[in-house]
Order: sequence, then structure tokens, then C-alpha cells
Amino acid sequence: MEIIQFFGYFSALIIGVSLGLIGGGGSILAVPVLAYLFSIDEKAATAYSLFIVGASALLGGWQQHLKGYVDWRTAIVFGIPAIVGVTIVRHYVVPAMPDVLFQIEEFEFTRRMAMFGLFAILMIPAAYSMLKKEKNIVKTGEVSYNYPLILLEGLLVGGITGLIGAGGGFLIIPALVILANVEMKVAVGTSLIIIAIKSLMGFFLGDAMTMLIDWKFLAIFTSLSFIGIFIGGYLGNFIDGKKLKKGFGYFILLMAGFIFYMEFFT
Repeated sequence: MEIIQFFGYFSALIIGVSLGLIGGGGSILAVPVLAYLFSIDEKAATAYSLFIVGASALLGGWQQHLKGYVDWRTAIVFGIPAIVGVTIVRHYVVPAMPDVLFQIEEFEFTRRMAMFGLFAILMIPAAYSMLKKEKNIVKTGEVSYNYPLILLEGLLVGGITGLIGAGGGFLIIPALVILANVEMKVAVGTSLIIIAIKSLMGFFLGDAMTMLIDWKFLAIFTSLSFIGIFIGGYLGNFIDGKKLKKGFGYFILLMAGFIFYMEFFT
């Protein structure tokens, strides 16, 4: 095994540790790890990330369900349009995108630039969601649904997930709080289930039907992430996850700059 691949598999473990320790954020590193440490192209990297993100979120979501922090009705209402969005993008849009989207003189704007550039841009609000101080938003009364906006938000989040291969929890959680009047702890747990459903469905209904999948590699990477989740959960008994969350937010910002530099300046 080459040293760079060793770091890649070690990163899979770290992704899981971060998920178990701070409850999120780690999965957003799956795409850069797959792309730069394993030299996987943008189509496969975003596809594999969907599976890894979805499987990890399913494990985390089940843990939240056992604590009573998942609203399954809300997960279904929000999840259905998200599944539609991610499946359309992965099954039809991504395979139809040409290698070069447009060219200006000698500059070629490629599909890889578009997908990874959007990924880097969306890492910024994801990092911000980890850096900002948490507000205890108390919701009273029945959960209510703004169906038109939930439909639109679900399609949007699903489409973005399909393009960049990330879960989009930083978009889903505020939507659940604002559009469905869900209490914050329940919104976090429910968002994990939504991420799991739409990511796995997008992968199996889209990528698994349109491209060859290296199942052995995917199983090893995902298994290491699972091990990391349990390690992170154990370490959470001794380490203050909130302090680490802020540091991880800065790391994501640094990674966003690195991706942008690698894709547009090298």
C-alpha cells in the first residue's frame, strides 16, 4: 500500500471520528479525500461520497432515533422531494454533462471545475454553521408544514447533494426549524435520516445504475468510517466536542481554499 493511500484510509477513520465526536462535518471531507488521496475522478468521487455520507448518516440517525430525536413524518415529507432531486441529478444530469462545459480562448471550464468549485463554495456556509455560536431555539406547539417551501427546499437540497456528493445538513437543519417548526435537537436527528435516505437512494437509483462501482474499496472506506464513529462517540465522554467543532470549522475553510486552488490555479 502506498503511503498516500494509507493517509486516505486513515482519513476515512478521521471522518468517522469527527462524526461521532461533534455530530457532523466529517462527511464533507469525503470528496476531497477520494479525489486527492485516491485520485478518483469527479463522477466517482461524488458518487462514492453519497454512499459514505448516506451510510454514516444512517448510523448516526439511528442512534438519534433511539434517543427519541427523530421526527419520522417530517423526514418523509422533506425526504421525498430531496430523493427526487438527487436521483434526477445523479441519473440524468451528471452523466449528460460534457467534460468541457465551455471554453474562453485557451481557458477550459470543465465538469470537474464546476462540481468541485461548487463543492468548495458550499463548504464555506458549512464551516460557518460550525463556527457560529449555537442558539437554543425553543419551539412550542405542534409541528406544522409549509408544504410548497418544503417541496422547493427538498428539491434544491437534493439537487445540490447530487452535484457535490455532500449531505447538506447545514441547509436542512435551518429549513426544518423554520419551515416545519421542529425543535432544534429533533431537527438535527431528523436531518441525519433525511441525509441518509436521499444520499443512499441517489446513489442506488443513479450512480449504481449508470457506472461501475468498486464495491470492495467502498466497503473498506465506509467500514473505517463506521469504526471512527464509535471511537468518536467514546472519546466524546472525555473531550469537549464544542471546542473541537470550532477548530474543525476552520479546517473546512482551509480545505475549501485548497480545493479551489487545486482546481482553478494548478
